[in-house]
Amino acid sequence: MKKYQLKNIDCVSCAIKIEEGLSKLEGVKFVNVNFANSTMTIDTDNIEMIKSKIKELEPEVELHNLGTNRNLVSKSELAENKWAILKTISALTLVIIGLIFEREIHNTPYHFAEYLIFVTAYLISGWNVISKAFKNIIRGKVFDENFLMTIATLGAFAIDEMPEAVAVMLFYVIGELFQDIAVNRSRKSIKSLLEIKPDYANLKSNGEVKKVSPEEVLIGEEIVVKAGEKVPLDGKILEGNSFLDTSALTGESVPRKVKEKDVVLAGMINQSGLLTIRVTKLFSESSISRILELVENATSKKAETEKFITTFAKYYTPVVVFGAILLAVLPPLLFSGQLFSDWVYRALVVLVISCPCALVISIPLGYFGGIGGASKKGILVKGSNFLDALTQVKTVVFDKTGTLTKGEFKVSEIVTSNGFSKEQIIDYAAHAEANSNHPIAKSILEAYKFEIDNSRINDVSEISGHGIKVNIDGKLIFAGNDKLLHKEKIEHKICDVEGTVVHIAVDTEYAGYIIISDSLKDDSIAAIRNLRDKGINTIMLTGDNKSTTEVFAKKLGINKYYHDLLPENKVEHIEKLLSSDSKNKVAFVGDGINDAPVLARADVGIAMGALGSDAAIETADVVLMTDSPSKVAEAIDVANKTRKIVWQNILFALGVKSIFIILGIFGIATMWEAVFGDMGVAVLAILNATRVLK
Repeated sequence: MKKYQLKNIDCVSCAIKIEEGLSKLEGVKFVNVNFANSTMTIDTDNIEMIKSKIKELEPEVELHNLGTNRNLVSKSELAENKWAILKTISALTLVIIGLIFEREIHNTPYHFAEYLIFVTAYLISGWNVISKAFKNIIRGKVFDENFLMTIATLGAFAIDEMPEAVAVMLFYVIGELFQDIAVNRSRKSIKSLLEIKPDYANLKSNGEVKKVSPEEVLIGEEIVVKAGEKVPLDGKILEGNSFLDTSALTGESVPRKVKEKDVVLAGMINQSGLLTIRVTKLFSESSISRILELVENATSKKAETEKFITTFAKYYTPVVVFGAILLAVLPPLLFSGQLFSDWVYRALVVLVISCPCALVISIPLGYFGGIGGASKKGILVKGSNFLDALTQVKTVVFDKTGTLTKGEFKVSEIVTSNGFSKEQIIDYAAHAEANSNHPIAKSILEAYKFEIDNSRINDVSEISGHGIKVNIDGKLIFAGNDKLLHKEKIEHKICDVEGTVVHIAVDTEYAGYIIISDSLKDDSIAAIRNLRDKGINTIMLTGDNKSTTEVFAKKLGINKYYHDLLPENKVEHIEKLLSSDSKNKVAFVGDGINDAPVLARADVGIAMGALGSDAAIETADVVLMTDSPSKVAEAIDVANKTRKIVWQNILFALGVKSIFIILGIFGIATMWEAVFGDMGVAVLAILNATRVLK
């Protein structure tokens, strides 16, 4: 899978044409053309064949390797459109001259000089449109906006309406110019999202510091980040403390204080002190790379509205053309006294106003803007289809540990039984959990405060959803939850303990338990309240025991919760929710590797991205870079706003066009008004689509 830059791609229909044409080629496993940022992602081994096919489909479009600077729009608007501006001024000057010297008596024929002026102005303003229309006809692609404008204006010449023919083409080109400027501005807004990529890293090696590309730095190497520089790679601070601007990743404006041993992510900006960082991830696997990849590739997963509009435009244009032909021919044939010239003119007005540009450009831009706007807030949405799905979410299911709680476990109490000491219990527990990365295991190891003697440990076996069985010093040690004790038939007096608990048994004799405390994230209560205010149901699923679950559920205000669950039990609960209400969507929010199956099964899987597992992030449809559950409600707000803007554009464009078509049929609207209506709708719809970026 490789990404390329497409230069000179200036219309959505061109992008659609290239994507459809390439997808039919043998050896092309995947292709997505992104008009919004002029890129193409393709999976093929024969790039020369691809270049040849693009030249056949769109001769002006050039394929280039994507540069590391990702410049989407490198020139100023004036430089980018200088030829269009010059042609417009020249054609407009000729039209004004032609109108000044136009015949004084309406019934007299045009003079040769007037023909020369208007035809010259027409060719200057409309040559590109006309040539594209004829080239497309030769390639079998008849019905597009170029064809509509060419037929409409040539028809106007045929019925002796030269000034209107030239004016229509001229104003169409002016409208296209404004449309290009609007699209390019939205591209610049999108480009600003991608400028967070660090340009270099200060690699520390053999006492020297040298500037290198972030891609060259390996895991375990040390880098130095000075005040004002971007953190180039994910890592852990070895020396120094500072305040970091994390807004590019998280959308949070408040600087974050960091010190030794804190984790920092690529894309953050060092605001004050000097930091020495040990790299923990390659650049290709870093947070910033993940953001760039997700934002740029998000358009490959299109929303149903986008798919509908693409299909609609394909059939809409031929229907309009044949409808216009019938409008031009039938009334004069069926009704006496009706002139062909009048009805041909009305048909031409209908052709002009019927261009589907506003829809096919503004809707993909709207969704791309929604994805870009969400990423500015630290919410990464992997496709516009997931933005649409978020608007239909009526139930949000949360994992507890690490999602609603901090996952920062600390041993708060050790309770002994049957003559065992606290030192023995923590010693056995620490050695049993020595090779586990689970937060509970880490808290036990922190409380132990001694070096682990691996020579004492033998025959470790994990019992999924229950705990660990291990041989320590020749004794069989069980460390886990209450279900483990019942499974191994170990006698014990207490089953329900308030809090997260690890029971310890030695040679099937109960030794006692360790209570481990967790705490809620700062915004968890607000997150549940915000969702409830939107009329969204909230449910909590956890592997914790009943008493612990009840304590947290009460604090959060969650009435529906399920405890003592294995990963497969969580999937079963999601399955039940999905089958009980097929109309509304179910979202699941989780962070651990054990949440990956549930994230995949839910309608919308939402993963915690800053500290969550790679498996969860890869599986999820939405990634929250701040690990803040309150971002779930924010993601739904962005999705609703995006969908609202998209439907505003659809209804506005179809509404205005319908009015003008009716006015054109009844002979009220002129071609001048029609072209203003068409291009005005397109420009306004594009500008409206870019609002969602703000």
